[in-house]
Amino acid sequence: MAHKSIDAGPGDLLRPPSFGGLLRKLRDERRISREKLAFAAGVSASYITHLEGGDREHPTKAVVEALVGYLDRISPLTAAERRHLYDLAGLSEDAYPSVEELRADIGEATRAGLAVHEPNPAAYLDTRWNLLYCNDTYAATFPGLAEDVNILHWLFGNEISRQVLVEWQREAVLTVEWLRGLIGQSGDTRWSADLLADLGRFPEFRAIWAAGGTVYGRDSPDMHLRDVRTGECFTLAVQMFRLDSGSHPGRVQFFLGIRNACPNTGAPHPAAAG
Repeated sequence: MAHKSIDAGPGDLLRPPSFGGLLRKLRDERRISREKLAFAAGVSASYITHLEGGDREHPTKAVVEALVGYLDRISPLTAAERRHLYDLAGLSEDAYPSVEELRADIGEATRAGLAVHEPNPAAYLDTRWNLLYCNDTYAATFPGLAEDVNILHWLFGNEISRQVLVEWQREAVLTVEWLRGLIGQSGDTRWSADLLADLGRFPEFRAIWAAGGTVYGRDSPDMHLRDVRTGECFTLAVQMFRLDSGSHPGRVQFFLGIRNACPNTGAPHPAAAG
């Protein structure tokens, strides 16, 4: 059955998607009047008219949540419809998902795909630097991280990180400054308060955070590491990608490191120099 849409009509120029156009489509599909939808959402019918007509392009989050809630009760919205409404309103959909929710959103086939990248380390991380899933090589490359879960906890709270990361200070500063950028990208920064309060117990984290630096990626892909079992130095050419699928788009990152020989194989480890 064809559904009426205000994004295009017979003979009309095709128009980009709009919040009002999608709202009208979803309302028509459920055979709900503007008055009924307005009453359920706690707004006026004229406001719904303005939304659908494009006169009000950015409703508040409270209004969008009320509209989505009522439409969903009449007939469930798909995950794509729900996300599209929030995207068109310029809003993030919900509070930051938990580690468990993000892990549940990564399917079995996707998790199994990590093994394809062996013998290179590969992992899924969230944008708070929590480890969600990894392959065996990743776990061996960063010993203790799978147990600590959070990369920043591992960096500042696990002494083995200083043995593994040849340039520990550089990687610590990069990761903290990148966290600042990731928090800003999320729009609603309130979720970060608990994380920062937790990390604030590490004096070195506090010092780097107080410096106020912000980055949005690595200035060089090379990460210099040492195998704590053999003492061998090596580099990883790090690639990071943001995932845009699932129920929590943009919250998950994919890490892949391509192993290469260390250019300074004979250099002593900083921890041994003092």
